Amino acid sequence: MFWFDAHLDLACLAVCGRDMTKEPEAAGGPTPPAGVTLSSLRAGGVRFALATIFIEQVDEGTERSRLTNEQYVEGDLAHAARRARAQLEVYDTWRDRGLVRLDFPACLRFDPDVGEVRGGMGVSEVVVPPLDERAKVLADGTPRLGILIEGADSIAKPEDVAWWKSRGVCAVGLAWARSSHCAQGNMGRAIRGHSQSVGLSEIGREMVRAIDGAGLVHDLSHLSDIACDEVLSLTDRPVIASHSNCRALLGGVNQRHLRDETIREIVRRGGVIGLNLFSKFLRVEPPHEGAGRPTIGHAVAHVERVCELVGHRRAVGLGSDMDGGFSALSMCEGIERPEHLVRLTEALSARGWSDEDVTGFTHLNWLRFWDSWVNPALSKSGR
Repeated sequence: MFWFDAHLDLACLAVCGRDMTKEPEAAGGPTPPAGVTLSSLRAGGVRFALATIFIEQVDEGTERSRLTNEQYVEGDLAHAARRARAQLEVYDTWRDRGLVRLDFPACLRFDPDVGEVRGGMGVSEVVVPPLDERAKVLADGTPRLGILIEGADSIAKPEDVAWWKSRGVCAVGLAWARSSHCAQGNMGRAIRGHSQSVGLSEIGREMVRAIDGAGLVHDLSHLSDIACDEVLSLTDRPVIASHSNCRALLGGVNQRHLRDETIREIVRRGGVIGLNLFSKFLRVEPPHEGAGRPTIGHAVAHVERVCELVGHRRAVGLGSDMDGGFSALSMCEGIERPEHLVRLTEALSARGWSDEDVTGFTHLNWLRFWDSWVNPALSKSGR
């Protein structure tokens, strides 16, 4: 069994002091104890991932930041871009050392020249190996990463999108919790120089068009409701929510989590939603101290709600956000590093999920999405 994790802040952890080449207990760095390093990803079977470029905006004159080495002052886009490029260099260095591959999702692109060709009566047909067979070949032990920009302050202007694509970026979320120069984040703060009721700035609307033009994917996680709705009104393409849970199970208020109607729209377009394992995103906070961490059952409840809303099990996967600015002890109970992810599959199987459905959750649902993205002709032909 192997995994596709749609949200891991790997380079951010590295630049903030974690030695990602070591075992978690020896890695040091922010938010101990650690759960995620490159070795723990391999040990846990994480063979594909969206690895982020994430930098945290702070107000001028403050020192507060979850990951202090990666902060930048609000509005300083040049500084933001420099910090983002520093994280990109981390991924490039790991690739050069053979620790990761930066070929996702391009590695899924099917080359007819290497496929089996059958012909007869003057007609030839390229026989495409099933995705699960291709995935097994690609899951060779070295994690394959696609880069996800989390917060578009990293991209100073729309014409820069093509450069980021050339460096391995495959998806963009226009904002983190705080608003970027493009979009209002889930905290609901106004975009700099705009009213509270504006979801996207003019440059944000241009950025949507640039992202579409470059063939990148929109990630809706962290957008405010109004920003999310504006993005969906401006593009008709498939979109994802890389690491978001169900708002209806979390009090129905916090914009960090997806509304039922947003879940349905993502899935209607062929997108996938990644389960976030951060404790505070799995249940409404208990009314008293000492209630313990949320259980794997709380996590499974979010997975099954998505499935119930859309009528099938093909649109949900993992987007763990493991160690995303918090310690391994802030995950749900029983999951503190990638090796423990198998406990999710055990829980799903115990609830009657078939082996095929479980495999969809672990990796195939995400791979189907990206396969259809890079092989649209094959997808339309039904192969």
